[in-house]
Amino acid sequence: MPAPAATLTVLSGLSAEYIANLYKEYLKNPAGVDGSWQTFFGDLRDDEAALLKEITGASWTPAHQRKPSAAFGVTTADEVLKAAKPAANQGKTAPAAAVAPAVSQQAIKDSMQALMLVRAYRAYGHFAADLDPLRLKPAKSHPELAPEYYGFTSSDLDRSVYVGGVLGLETTSIRTLVDRLRAVYCGKIGVEFQHMINAEEKAWLQAQLEGAPAQLSADEKKAVYGQLVAAQGLEDFLHTKYVGTKRFGLDGGESYVVALEEVMSSGAKQGVREVVIGMAHRGRLNTLTNVVGKSFTKLFAEFNGMPSVPDDVLGSGDVKYHMGYSNDRVISGEAVHVTLTPNPSHLEVVNPVVVGRARAKQKLRGDETRKQVLPVQIHGDAAFAGQGLVAEILMMSELKGYTAGGSMHIIINNQVGFTTNPEFARSGPYSSDMAKMLYCPVFHVNGDDPEAVVRVARLAITYRQTYGRDVVIDLICYRRNGHNEGDEPMFTQPLMYKAIKGHETVRAMYGRQLAAEGVFSEAEAKAKVDTFMQGLDDSFAATSSYKVNKADWLEGAWAGFKPASGDARRGETAISDDQFKLLGEKLTAIPEGFNLNTKIARQLDAKKEMFRAGEGFDWATGEALAFGSLVQENYSVRLSGQDVGRGTFSHRHATLKDQNTEMAYAPLQNISSGQATFEAYESPLSEAAVLGFELGYSWADPRALVLWEGQFGDFVNGAQVIIDQYIASAESKWLRMSGLVMLLPHGMEGQGPEHSSARPERFLQLCAEDNMQVCNLTTPANYFHALRRQMKRDFRKPLIIMTPKSLLRHKLAVSKTADFTGDSTFHRFLWDGSQGLLDKPSSIKRVIICSGKVYYDLFEEREKRGIKNIVLLRLEQLYPFPEKDLAKELAQYTGAEFVWVQEEPKNQGYWFFVNPLLEDTLSIAGFKGRRFSYVGRPAAAAPATGYAKRHAEEQATLVSEALTL
Repeated sequence: MPAPAATLTVLSGLSAEYIANLYKEYLKNPAGVDGSWQTFFGDLRDDEAALLKEITGASWTPAHQRKPSAAFGVTTADEVLKAAKPAANQGKTAPAAAVAPAVSQQAIKDSMQALMLVRAYRAYGHFAADLDPLRLKPAKSHPELAPEYYGFTSSDLDRSVYVGGVLGLETTSIRTLVDRLRAVYCGKIGVEFQHMINAEEKAWLQAQLEGAPAQLSADEKKAVYGQLVAAQGLEDFLHTKYVGTKRFGLDGGESYVVALEEVMSSGAKQGVREVVIGMAHRGRLNTLTNVVGKSFTKLFAEFNGMPSVPDDVLGSGDVKYHMGYSNDRVISGEAVHVTLTPNPSHLEVVNPVVVGRARAKQKLRGDETRKQVLPVQIHGDAAFAGQGLVAEILMMSELKGYTAGGSMHIIINNQVGFTTNPEFARSGPYSSDMAKMLYCPVFHVNGDDPEAVVRVARLAITYRQTYGRDVVIDLICYRRNGHNEGDEPMFTQPLMYKAIKGHETVRAMYGRQLAAEGVFSEAEAKAKVDTFMQGLDDSFAATSSYKVNKADWLEGAWAGFKPASGDARRGETAISDDQFKLLGEKLTAIPEGFNLNTKIARQLDAKKEMFRAGEGFDWATGEALAFGSLVQENYSVRLSGQDVGRGTFSHRHATLKDQNTEMAYAPLQNISSGQATFEAYESPLSEAAVLGFELGYSWADPRALVLWEGQFGDFVNGAQVIIDQYIASAESKWLRMSGLVMLLPHGMEGQGPEHSSARPERFLQLCAEDNMQVCNLTTPANYFHALRRQMKRDFRKPLIIMTPKSLLRHKLAVSKTADFTGDSTFHRFLWDGSQGLLDKPSSIKRVIICSGKVYYDLFEEREKRGIKNIVLLRLEQLYPFPEKDLAKELAQYTGAEFVWVQEEPKNQGYWFFVNPLLEDTLSIAGFKGRRFSYVGRPAAAAPATGYAKRHAEEQATLVSEALTL
């Protein structure tokens, strides 16, 4: 290619701006530039052309904003080519067609190609990094990491090329440049950050990575070695004392303890005062003891079969590698509370619980910047890639109502999932690939290099504390034993386990390294191991006299709470007349000048009339009275779920929107000065993660009424694991109380099988040992008292409510002022609305017990027929079942037959749960040998029909059968 007449070196020639603008003119009109430049620009590869376009800026970009893009790791034009125009030309751009003082076009192209090579290493260097401790497969590479990709031949590698300050180099050879790039991006650490879209974050990370790495001091190296001694020592000890016992040991991944300790240590220096950890099995026992601080004696006692709680604390308990623990530690001179959240065998289900718990703790601390409480999520490689909850919690991590300021994710990457190799466990190259949906950095690190692990952990926690976003450490290690200590891994991974068998432990390798560096002698290294192991022997010997003296479940924020006892347990839930009046004023008021939707304005006028008349209070108003009275009494209220602001059925309208500005106003946030908070968050379209989040929130703050509402009750099906493992059984297994409320719209109303049933039978099947409350309420007042009851007692139980749909506006489903004030209270069953108009009890021929909406169908049809000898009772609380009080009520109907009526199919709903309990109730009432008969839909595979006509016929049939003697 002929060169322009005036040829200068790249260091003293044209500026990048000149070349970029010349290229811009070329794109507009190729004939408008000199022929030699036409040839030069025409020969550019796509990536080189893209670089020039980035420098130029998009065609619509204002001129003052056209600058090099951080996506290429360039912050000034001089990083591409050094400006060296004559003084007279400073700040001016030469005419596009002019042959201005110019650099060698080969030098320009060399610089561009070199910068593209730099960009490639930043984007793809991790593929060539030395990440696998076992080195079972050669490190992958990427074609763009080869100088040849950019046209550099072997004879070009030592030619001087201008790179404008990249990696601290102004000019360098390609050989030197590649060596520097490989040292930064292809060592024991591989970083994925070029996918990030925040230019500031990316530039910060790039500067951290390409700067001179801080070296560990001798004391820091000793501390790291001590952590490895403890991590491996515990596993070795357990392997000796409890041969073949499942422990899901950390063997092969001991550097995980180094990573977590460094996260907490560096985090404490940067303001972290509480750490909430969630993890599955592998390494959990090491985390419980060496990280959180559970005593080795207590752990060994549990291995010996001793319960983890005192004898007077009932419950099922759980296996050792599911249990949680909390402890106060001094880390980096700061007091840090560390909590390990209990987790069942359902991997990753703990993630949302951890984040919700952290969010609540941040609120309790007044941690508005979310720097003081750190959620840490420990994953397995196969689980991180395979479990959908991972994607759900990542998706939620930066939403206003659910963020906790970023989670620290550590993947203990064993390179195998149970017996499944990576190529069968995920589609992408890394188990961490899911995290890139969040545009957060991912650090891959070789677990056999503990100092690299420390560097990554420091950088990761500093990023989180700086930017408040999730960050991922992919700790690539191996699993020395099988999936558990009783498995034989040679069955399925023979080559891997041959390599593992001959692979030295990281403790041994690092100890030898430190001895070679003179940090301590090999004898001193061995002495540290011997001392730790002797401590374990002493702890083991102490198990002979060890006895658990307390359970720590009702401490801290839970101080003053007690295990539930008694029968009715209503609490004092009525409010005063003055409080009722104030709430009536505040709940129906809007700010002056607020442009309210006309339909909502009519609703508020209707509510004002309710308070004026003292009657006709509907479901939404009863709920608002409960929320408003609680925040006034300093109990915070947090409501989340899909559409909760207005309510799925447009009944709630907790948040009002100005019709001109969309400014939000929440009456419940403006009840009185000094009130507690009311929050209503429309959730993402997730059930499992959001429900888990709210469960975790309720674990941390017992003075918060935490509610999750399903858009329809059926949608709760997607969160079944949370229900089974945490809501139904957490108190029994892990001694963790929760006052979480689940609101699940339910009722057979002709809306088809997917919008009818909240599956009450599933909840009832899980009911035992006073574990939770299941209700189907029929009056706004009873709903009001049920919500207030959650906060007004000295214990907490989950509350599942089958909430109404059509009853939200039903003319009969209303309450009066007296139902909320005075000595009013919650009722586990409600009496017939026509009492006093029916025959005397001895003349009653049939007693019908039902639950929920069907009561009103039965009531209206009975009134229509003028029937006086059939009594209708509503079972409002199905569990705990009110046998004694219900028996007293039934005892008076000596000549009646007893019928259970439900609108759900016979194999669903309540019948199979209540039938034996109703028999017991009749026995208590003195009707031994008597039974309830069933009226309702026949058994069915689906919850409801999808045809409106068929639904109406079915409903009319069951109502008629129930009322026909």
